[in-house]
Amino acid sequence: MAAGVELARRFERWLLPAECMACREPLARSEDELVCRVCVARWRAIPEPRCEVCGEPELPGAGCRLCAEWPAGFGPVRSAVRFDEGVRALVHNLKYTGWRRLSAVMARRMAPLLADIGDGDLVPVPLAPRRARQRGYNQAAELATGLARLTGLPLAPGRLVRGRETPTQTRLTPEARLANLAGAFVGRPSARPAWLVDDVFTTGATLTSAAQALLDAGAPHVGAITFARAEPPLSEAARRLGPFTLPLRDEELE
Repeated sequence: MAAGVELARRFERWLLPAECMACREPLARSEDELVCRVCVARWRAIPEPRCEVCGEPELPGAGCRLCAEWPAGFGPVRSAVRFDEGVRALVHNLKYTGWRRLSAVMARRMAPLLADIGDGDLVPVPLAPRRARQRGYNQAAELATGLARLTGLPLAPGRLVRGRETPTQTRLTPEARLANLAGAFVGRPSARPAWLVDDVFTTGATLTSAAQALLDAGAPHVGAITFARAEPPLSEAARRLGPFTLPLRDEELE
C-alpha cells in the first residue's frame, strides 16, 4: 500500500511543471508545489487598518465608501493577498489553463481567515453556464473545496445558482457591474449562515449580487472570502503610471 502511494506521488511529481507557475523560475525536484517558496513569500497581505465590513484598507480618520450601500447582513469580506503581477499569473493559470491544483496552494493561504467565523456554509460563486462549459470547472468551487478540507466547514454549492448569462465584467465601471449582475444569481432557501468563496475581489459587485440572493433566500448573514484583492481604482491607476511598472494584461475579473 505504502509503495503504491509513493509510486503515485512520483508519477504526479513527474507531471508537475518544471517551473514555478508565477515567476517561471525552475522548481527544485523535491518540491511538490506549483509555486516556489520565494513567490509565496512575496505575497502581500492586505494592510491594516481595514474596513470591518468590506475589508478594504482605510485611510486613518476616513470612513469606507466602498460598502456604504451594501445590503444589510452582508459582511465581513476577507481577502488573503493583494492582486499583483505574480498573483495575477496564478489566478490566470487557475481559471484559464486548467491548473486546478493551484486552488490548494491558494486555499492554504485563505484558511486562517476563517478561523474565527463559527458555523456557516461555504458557497462558491457560480460561473455562468457558458463559461462553466468552456472551462470544464469552476475555480471558485475548487477553492471552496480546498477550504472545506482545511477548515471542516460544510461545502454547499447548491445554495446559489446562476440565473442568467451576463456579459463580461471587464472594463465596466462599478455601477455598470452592479447593473450587469442584477438578477444574475438565485439563492436556494436556507436559514444557515453562508460564506461566499471566489478568486478575486475587484469592486465587490459580484459578491454583493450573490450575497443579496442568499439573504433573500433566508440566510441570516453572509460573509465572503477571496484569495486576492485588486488595488482600489485610484491606487491602480497611479501604479500603472509609475516609471518602473509593466502594463497589466486585461483579463476577466469577476
